[in-house]
Amino acid sequence: MSKVVIVGSGPAGVSAALYTARAGVETLVISRGSGALARSEGIQNYYGFPEAISGAELERRGIEGAKAVGVQFVEDEAVSLGFTDRLAVEGLRGEYDADAVILATGVSRAAPKVPGLAELEGHGVRYCATCAAFFYRGKHVAVLGSGSYALHEASALAPVAGKVIILTNGAAPTVEFPPEMEVRTEKLEEILSAEGRVSGVRLAGGEELALDGVFVALGVAGSTDLARRMGAEIQGSRIVVDDKMMTTVPGLFAAGDCTGGLLQVAKAVYEGALAGSEVAKALRKGGFYGG
Repeated sequence: MSKVVIVGSGPAGVSAALYTARAGVETLVISRGSGALARSEGIQNYYGFPEAISGAELERRGIEGAKAVGVQFVEDEAVSLGFTDRLAVEGLRGEYDADAVILATGVSRAAPKVPGLAELEGHGVRYCATCAAFFYRGKHVAVLGSGSYALHEASALAPVAGKVIILTNGAAPTVEFPPEMEVRTEKLEEILSAEGRVSGVRLAGGEELALDGVFVALGVAGSTDLARRMGAEIQGSRIVVDDKMMTTVPGLFAAGDCTGGLLQVAKAVYEGALAGSEVAKALRKGGFYGG
């Protein structure tokens, strides 16, 4: 039986797994555990849910649905990709051979070790401005970052929030932020809270800024490093894919946030479905390396 290994158990990875498993392809999903979706307090713009649903619940339902059709899940961290006669995903706990691999780990959300940041995830500390901007209408928010990702998040918040402040945490900005956005380059000492939610930040030197939310916008695409090691084409932090979601390496696909564009669950689910369908079609015809 043909086998596909999917790296990532978020919306893109699980969506791909549903399509490959239902097509009769042995499907294994490798995941380090819950990702960015699980940290989302509430999602109100996803088809089929008239009331807000938490990211953790949406993730749980997706994984349950995949397991119901025979998808196997293993908790491991993919650290490298290789190729002999088949593709192989190298993890910290083992190596997983496959006839096709789908990268769907999303974009890694790096976070500095600032007191209060981890503790307030889901309680005012956010990782997706487009997903959560609605909840901060007219409020004061900050974006933690200094590059293009931070600019993207700040631009999504600007039309909705009352005020957007850029916090670089000591880093020099690498992009030009709009003049209406205040940029603070001091190191962060602490994310402040009141009644269990973000209430502001304390900067080095003691100055405190009152805030309703902090959006973390640091990091690069986790899947990009894996794709790069296989020689796949990369543009910035985005994996280049064709209209079938395949990279420039035969048999290696990518889906979700790591391909760039709209960072939304709906987009990730679509790309995962497309990648899974195309993998199944190709394997039925003999695969990518002569079957």
